[in-house]
Amino acid sequence: MKNNTDKVIHLDFSEEMRNSYRDYAMSVIISRALPDVRDGLKPVQRRILFSMMELGLDPAKPHRKSARIVGDTMGKYHPHGDSSIYDALVHMAEEFNLSVPLVDGHGNFGSIDGDRAAAMRYTEARLSPGAMTLLNDLEKGLVDFNPNFDNSEKEPAVLPAKTPNLLINGTTGIAVGMATNIPPHNPGEVIDGVIAYIDDPEIPLKKLMNYIPAPDFPTGGLIVNQNDLYQIYDTGEGRIRIRASHIIENGEYGRKNIVITEVPYTMAGNKTRLVESLATLMKDKVFEEIHDVRDESSKEGIRIVIEVKKDRDLDNLLNGLYKKTSMEDTYSVNLLAIKEQQPVVFNLRSMISEFVDFQVELYTKEYEYLLDKAIKRQEIVDGLIKATDVIDLIIEILRGSSSIKQAKECLINGVTEGIKFKSKKSQQEASKLDFTERQADAILSMQLSKLIGLEILKLHDEHSNLSSSIDKYRLILGDKKELFGVIKAQLKEYKKEFKIPRRTKLTNDSAEAYVEEIKEEDIYVLIDRFGYTKTIDTATYQRASEDNLNEYIHTIMMKNTDKLCVFTSSGILHQIKADSIPRAKIRDKGTLIHNLCKLEKDEVVLYISFEELFESQLLFVTKNGFIKQVSGAEFETNRSQVNASKLVEGDEVISVTPMTASDVLAGELKIIILTKKGTSLGFPLSMVPELKKTGRGVKAISMDKDDSICFATALDPKAETFIYNDKELNARKVRMRKRADKGQKAQL
Repeated sequence: MKNNTDKVIHLDFSEEMRNSYRDYAMSVIISRALPDVRDGLKPVQRRILFSMMELGLDPAKPHRKSARIVGDTMGKYHPHGDSSIYDALVHMAEEFNLSVPLVDGHGNFGSIDGDRAAAMRYTEARLSPGAMTLLNDLEKGLVDFNPNFDNSEKEPAVLPAKTPNLLINGTTGIAVGMATNIPPHNPGEVIDGVIAYIDDPEIPLKKLMNYIPAPDFPTGGLIVNQNDLYQIYDTGEGRIRIRASHIIENGEYGRKNIVITEVPYTMAGNKTRLVESLATLMKDKVFEEIHDVRDESSKEGIRIVIEVKKDRDLDNLLNGLYKKTSMEDTYSVNLLAIKEQQPVVFNLRSMISEFVDFQVELYTKEYEYLLDKAIKRQEIVDGLIKATDVIDLIIEILRGSSSIKQAKECLINGVTEGIKFKSKKSQQEASKLDFTERQADAILSMQLSKLIGLEILKLHDEHSNLSSSIDKYRLILGDKKELFGVIKAQLKEYKKEFKIPRRTKLTNDSAEAYVEEIKEEDIYVLIDRFGYTKTIDTATYQRASEDNLNEYIHTIMMKNTDKLCVFTSSGILHQIKADSIPRAKIRDKGTLIHNLCKLEKDEVVLYISFEELFESQLLFVTKNGFIKQVSGAEFETNRSQVNASKLVEGDEVISVTPMTASDVLAGELKIIILTKKGTSLGFPLSMVPELKKTGRGVKAISMDKDDSICFATALDPKAETFIYNDKELNARKVRMRKRADKGQKAQL
């Protein structure tokens, strides 16, 4: 068996992976995802436009099938998937994404709603006037051409862009370890800014922003953080907050309508998602104020109608919509582009500076090309004029020559050998001829019609015009001020062609916190002996039978805006918002109260009420015999847990008794305390001091060490008896019902 060990290549795996990934990353960064700062195009976009140019699809020509354009681009210049090429073609035709579309699409190219474009075999396209500003003069050699992927074709390294396409149309791209996000701007404003920079290259950013104040999104809307734009344009990075534009209209039955007329740019191509999110919020009753949502958009423009219920706070609803929907969104700016095969983060001034430098290079090459062409043409015209003066001699040379080469040698160098002349004089005159090679070629191809007197006058006029043009070109090339004048004049022409009114308005505004509007209603909180808790509405409660209601040890009527207040043996007040308690049917189980307020396993619920207790006086008695009065106002707080009594180790609250403020002031209540060993004590309430909720209280009764209080209450002083047993203490039933006759709440 032959030994092949000498053919094995040994590689370090980590080094090979590092090098391969680096090559891949640079390929994605340079050749796919990021635009060139000069023409503002990614490679796939540049190749599509160049392929369309080669196909002759200028704005004056008929549209051509998109499939043909994609096929040419893929086969000649961009060896990647056809779907990615077609997606790039579609994007360049989207008026809701680009300030100046580069492709004129014919057929279904998608919509702002999010509808996808039809298949490439159904759509057609051609170049737009905006694309021609990037492609014009490509034949003048203004940019370098590189071999394509298989060296069978040549493609431009960059297009000779005469408009600042990168700022006007913006771009988005995700590379490896970096991304670009350049917003679109108003064409007229950008051109004014470029001209201002040409006039003063040291122009401060603040002054430059007088011309380019902010991005101008094709979808309009509002930029609501105008003050942040200076820093964004200075650093090339930042966040722009954009908001939908709306108007308020009168609706039916006294309602008001919020009509969205412009969506944020981030919703371009996703408008349906915004409408669906609004409808979902209405359906889920996140916004109770919304009566209906409908999309009435048409060719005339966007119109999303949010119908608001009567007498609702529109400003508050809008604040909520800004917070919870895409009616307000964030656009992250990152002015990253390729310069000399390297990714660079630009600011506004440096991006304009790069464009101006590119224009100087383009126009210099263009006028060098025009000058060279004019000089060569003038040389030919000079030869033709000179030839008309000796046209008879030239005809004699041609008739006497045996070949074109022989005649050409005579015209250039005066070689007369082998040529038959009519006379010696003609031969002598022919020997003095000294036309240039270019002139000789023009003479030999000259038509006899050029000998007409009028045509000869045209040659003299052309010579004069060429002389003027040559002087003009040399002046422009020799004076940078003149060159800048030409650049500015061309930019002003483009401004006239592409100028549009600003669509995105600027302001400084932040949405205030949304205050949820809740319709106040009576509800019943039901708690069974196992601690399962739920709420039901008044109608359900009234339909329930007495047997069903007897299953619950606590039945409390309160408002849905109230908080349920739960006192436990650990001396803690737990507060539960009514809307946190699940709304259920009478036969539903509900949720354990321990889960709603996080009770410990050994905690015993002593008293349950609602916010009405804040107006009461509460009597606390502990197992070790401490007693105190606390004003209910002490517990009026937003905290979900509050210490209601200070306890030492081994002590616990055994009784929380509510008392009306009037009874306390009248001093008409009597306190009864019982111990486990059967000792009892009664005394007037006036002897019990009022303390803070964090106070321990005072000693109410002296007991043996092994004795403890098991029951305490406040009674009418006229009462002679009361019923007590342990079972009743652990299952005391507190029911709050609404009396139909007086509409009052009573405790039974």
